[in-house]
Amino acid sequence: MSIELRPYDATTDADALYELKVAFERGLGENTGGDDKAATYAGKLTDEYREAWLAWVDRCVADEPRCVTVAVDGSSDSSLVGYVFCLPERLAFIWDAAVINELYLAPDHRGTGVADDLMDAALELAADQDLPLDRLVLDVDPKNERAQAFYARHGFESWGEMVARPVGENVD
Repeated sequence: MSIELRPYDATTDADALYELKVAFERGLGENTGGDDKAATYAGKLTDEYREAWLAWVDRCVADEPRCVTVAVDGSSDSSLVGYVFCLPERLAFIWDAAVINELYLAPDHRGTGVADDLMDAALELAADQDLPLDRLVLDVDPKNERAQAFYARHGFESWGEMVARPVGENVD
């Protein structure tokens, strides 16, 4: 297996990156929350969402070309097998830190060290950012035990808890 990491290229990688994004989203829904969560995550994956998400990726990459790093399998057809998406520095004030928006690796490539390499790329980018707090943060579902173990191995620890509620609905 010959895996290369490189910055995302919208002209050649958009379709493959979005396929990985879909797998990421479906995995979140199917593996961490039951049928309702799976339906919610799958329901957003429309053509309109695809176009909007890829346009957002392009805006982030325009700010910082390294904010999306892809893993390419050079031993096959040079297909994308994973990615890490860090928010560009201008968005650091969202969490007052560097932010990993997503890290995903195709199941066939898990346990090979490629996810560690993607994490290293995220850490390098974060180290180059001028941050209010010298921290790298991410949101991980507490039910995703594999991801929890991966992030713990990389020195992440719980730093609060994210809560959410639907927008536009009355909550009594």
